[in-house]
Amino acid sequence: MIATKLLTRFLPAAAVVAGLLIAAPAADAGKKKPVKASVALGDKRPAKAHIGAAKKTKARRAAVTCTNTDVMPTPETLELVEDALLCLHNQVRAERGLPSLRRNARLARAALSHSTAMVKEGFFEHTGLDGDTFVDRILAARYVKRNDAWTLGENLAWGTGELSTPAEIMRAWMNSSGHRANIVKKAYREIGIGIRLGVPSDPGVGATITATFGAKL
Repeated sequence: MIATKLLTRFLPAAAVVAGLLIAAPAADAGKKKPVKASVALGDKRPAKAHIGAAKKTKARRAAVTCTNTDVMPTPETLELVEDALLCLHNQVRAERGLPSLRRNARLARAALSHSTAMVKEGFFEHTGLDGDTFVDRILAARYVKRNDAWTLGENLAWGTGELSTPAEIMRAWMNSSGHRANIVKKAYREIGIGIRLGVPSDPGVGATITATFGAKL
């Protein structure tokens, strides 16, 4: 059976602001199956921020070619899948003249811990069963301090079979306005990708992916 599911959140000062439905193909029905996603957006800025005071330079548009985008996650291919997902993010951003995202080990640590928790504990949400939000996880990973100025975001997905490949995960994210907004947000500079084999409803199939985005303002 092939299935996929997505969830995204960026944190505004005031939490979740919208909900939507997206569609993904179901292997056994031959029809599109609705899956749920939630969206929220926001940043934390200093009281007197002078963002944009420096001279702005237009990002140079450049073609980015990605490999291994149709590889399914297995114990042997996790690194290839992660590299392909990062490449696909930067391919989309390059097409729009946006800065590339750099890997960040602390964001990756927060992402992997959440993917692991979702598979082990059987839930699919930005807030863990212990009540920690994705911002709490990123702060705990010491990417930023709570009182710093920052912008953070998170996309979640799980998929089985062909829908667990980087190309299909990215296609589903880009077909959802909330997930796409995270991927193409100009302010983001870094990303952490955490992939755990298994999905929240079955630890023996597919893969669960968390992508965390960030920048220090």
